Amino acid sequence: MTSVATLESSGLNLEAGRIVQTVEALNNRIDERFAGSGLGQLAQELHLISTHAVERLALAARPIPALRAAIAACIIALAVLLIEIVLRADFPAGRPDIYSLVDVVEASSNILFFIGLMVLFLVTLESRIKRRRALHFLRELRALAHIIDMHQLTKDPDSVLRAHTGTASSPERELTQPELARYLDYCSEMLSLVSKVAALYAQNFDDPVVLAAVDEVEGLTTGLSSKIWQKIIILDRTIPPVAEAS
Repeated sequence: MTSVATLESSGLNLEAGRIVQTVEALNNRIDERFAGSGLGQLAQELHLISTHAVERLALAARPIPALRAAIAACIIALAVLLIEIVLRADFPAGRPDIYSLVDVVEASSNILFFIGLMVLFLVTLESRIKRRRALHFLRELRALAHIIDMHQLTKDPDSVLRAHTGTASSPERELTQPELARYLDYCSEMLSLVSKVAALYAQNFDDPVVLAAVDEVEGLTTGLSSKIWQKIIILDRTIPPVAEAS
């Protein structure tokens, strides 16, 4: 398995390596029970994303020296420009009247305002680049959660509890009652792990926009998982108690 680093900081934290190991174990379980299935392909994709999440978090934690050097050079250039403007300013000789003073203050305020905006833009540029990367990865997780939900949409407990006559457009019903329960359980586990991978970004990005996106992913996976568990509860009430491997 790809080596992973444990995220270290004070307090309670998720360990990225443990999450990747859990995803890999789930991937193996699905492949052993539903070999070649679409759900197994999704588990492989989740394993790939979780492994890359470790690398992406490590990359995002490192500074960008070239960008910082460029920003420092731009700020110095702005400071030199401001000094040059002050030195070349044509101040009125003698005691200025109120109108001349207002003009000077207004012009100076406009210059300082725009220079301040430029400095603020440059200072926050690195964090905004990291934010954009994190949001891109979180959108990937959100899309994966929706795809997992699509795989369980046609897995209706009623289809195995009662006899039905399908139509030409009806989905194939190949799973037995215990297999369907296990399939839905795997879907719920995958959604939970999607949420855990997203939570890694929450503990490594102190950014309100990223935190809001992580909360959105967690809320989405919780809502989708609750729908799956309604199906699982229906099946558990009707499946005979038989010893079965997970």
